[in-house]
Amino acid sequence: MTLDLFIPYWGDPALLRSTVRSVLAQDDPGWRLTVVDDAYPDPAGGDWVRSLEDPRIRYVRKDVNGGITANYRTCVELATEPIMVMIGCDDQLLPNYVRTIRTAHERFPGAAIIQPGVEVIDEHGAVVSPLVDTVKQHLVRPRGGGFQLLSGETLAANLLAGDWLYWPALAFRTERIRAVDFRDGFAIIQDLALVMDMIFAGDQLLVVPEVCFRYRRHSGSASSVRLLDGSRFSGEREYFALAASQAGALGWARAVRAARARWTSRAHAATLVPGALAGRDWRALRMLARHALGR
Repeated sequence: MTLDLFIPYWGDPALLRSTVRSVLAQDDPGWRLTVVDDAYPDPAGGDWVRSLEDPRIRYVRKDVNGGITANYRTCVELATEPIMVMIGCDDQLLPNYVRTIRTAHERFPGAAIIQPGVEVIDEHGAVVSPLVDTVKQHLVRPRGGGFQLLSGETLAANLLAGDWLYWPALAFRTERIRAVDFRDGFAIIQDLALVMDMIFAGDQLLVVPEVCFRYRRHSGSASSVRLLDGSRFSGEREYFALAASQAGALGWARAVRAARARWTSRAHAATLVPGALAGRDWRALRMLARHALGR
């Protein structure tokens, strides 16, 4: 089985080169890579990818910028292998990523989503442990060692209480991700929305303990930029209301309660209140306080 790797690209060409090099450094040759350039203004990244002249690497450039959701859809449409991955264009695969995912799929072929072990890096590539990731990995993520096959209401309630997944590291069974679609209107939380739609449809998530992916967390990300202007949390409230409705239709009372409480999302807003106070950003303060109080 060949792993279908995609990089939905919009960003720093230097970081793109780092991501592609991490693919080239895999210790398992069972992969092919497609870079889908969302019409990024600087052609340097695409020029470099084409200069590799590697038959395993395909470069596709869009004529106009369509946004991240449209680019994700393009990646799903282009996939031809049983398992696909959409790597962030600033993230890195460790050399064992392809081998780890291929082995996990062989052992648990029914799993529609595979979450391998992840370490977090900063802008400079140093391994770090920000508060949000400490909460994800030690307070929200299900306890237990080894492989864990999760599904149903228990998983839904857990993820709605706190999303501990790392989207760019996830591997999907192509046929299953195609059975749903990315929801328009949820640009910041679209990853959780799609995963939840798969879980509501009965799909299974496999947690793999082996660390094989480096997730880059830095202040320039789209989600970080939207934290203080309030748009992120506004979108989250709308999504959690939708998720509560979906869970209710299935009779999943625990998941409904988790979606309505959305405690980690509210706690996240509360941690930003001191920054809004320090900056005398009264509009942001009102929006953060409203979200943190669950209003």
